[in-house]
Amino acid sequence: MTDPIRLKRIYDPSEDEDGARILVDRVWPRGVRKADVKLDWWARELAPSTELRKWFGHDPERWAEFRNSYRDELAQVPETLSKLLNYCRQGPVTLLFGARDREHNQAVVLREVLLGERAEEEAPGENASPVCYNNKFSL
Repeated sequence: MTDPIRLKRIYDPSEDEDGARILVDRVWPRGVRKADVKLDWWARELAPSTELRKWFGHDPERWAEFRNSYRDELAQVPETLSKLLNYCRQGPVTLLFGARDREHNQAVVLREVLLGERAEEEAPGENASPVCYNNKFSL
C-alpha cells in the first residue's frame, strides 16, 4: 500500500498516485505559474504564520521549536484542519511545499499531525497530537 499522505515539492512533476494535491505554503512558490500546477486546494490557512516562517528560516537547529510552535498554530485553525482531514478520508493526499529542504518544512509537521489524527480516529482514546487537545477541534 502506498502512503496515504505524501509529501512533494511543488516543483516535482505530478503523478496519478498523488491523489488530492494541496499546497501548504502561505506564499506562492517562486518560478511556478499557477496555470502549470495541478492543484486541488491552496491551503494558505494551514501554513505557518509569516512570523514563524521567517524566524525558522529552514534552520535545522530551530526544527524542534518550529515543530512545536507550528503545531500550536494548527490548533488555532481546527475548521481548516478538518477540511484537510476530509480530503485524507477520501483517498490519497499529497501535501505540496516550496522549500528546498524536504525534511525540515511545514508539510512534514502537518503530515505528522494528520497521521496522528487519523490514528486517533482508528483507535479512539489515544491522544495522538497536540491538535486533539484543542476543545474547539471537531471532525
